[in-house]
Amino acid sequence: MAEPMGLRERKKLQTASRIYRVAIGLFAERGFDQVSVQEIADAAEVSKMTVFNYFGTKEDLVFRPLEEHFGDAARAVRERQPGESAVDAVRRQFLEMVEGRDPSVGLYPEPFVGQVRQLVQETPVLMERAFLAAQKGTRELAALLAADTGDRMLATVAAASLSAARNALVEENHRRVGEGEDPDRVAADAAERARSAFGLVENGLKGFAVRA
Repeated sequence: MAEPMGLRERKKLQTASRIYRVAIGLFAERGFDQVSVQEIADAAEVSKMTVFNYFGTKEDLVFRPLEEHFGDAARAVRERQPGESAVDAVRRQFLEMVEGRDPSVGLYPEPFVGQVRQLVQETPVLMERAFLAAQKGTRELAALLAADTGDRMLATVAAASLSAARNALVEENHRRVGEGEDPDRVAADAAERARSAFGLVENGLKGFAVRA
């Protein structure tokens, strides 16, 4: 069992959370490029140095809590059970995150997560970082599959396909929730959508989109 968090650790987490939420609020209101780190520090009632102690760069104020999720698919494959395929592992993890209403898969009951996503989409430097982080996650997945199979080329194809399927499912969740659907309703048919998306990867593209 994990040991209870000490007072100092709790205060550090509270400070980091306050800085993060203040930063996102200011960025959403005025735009990423129009807000300085000093303004964030003043609004969060901390020093500028404290902001940089918790978040190394201005971009980290947006991405620090998000970036670990770009490696979720690789983590699922790395931790899969004996006899479990890569597709099954990524699908299982995705559905577990749906069941837990994890914001990283597009299921969020509060507008805050939607604000973060919109901020990234509207800011070129953040979009570039998101793209690079996603590419890094796919390369990590490909390396794991190559180590298991010995075929780097096919591992790269498989990693790209798995990442694309997962990303499409997440984007669909974001779209529906962003259009006002209740996250529980979106989650209700997640298993069927995941079956279809990962089934396409699992069965290959043979017979798919044959021109009449």
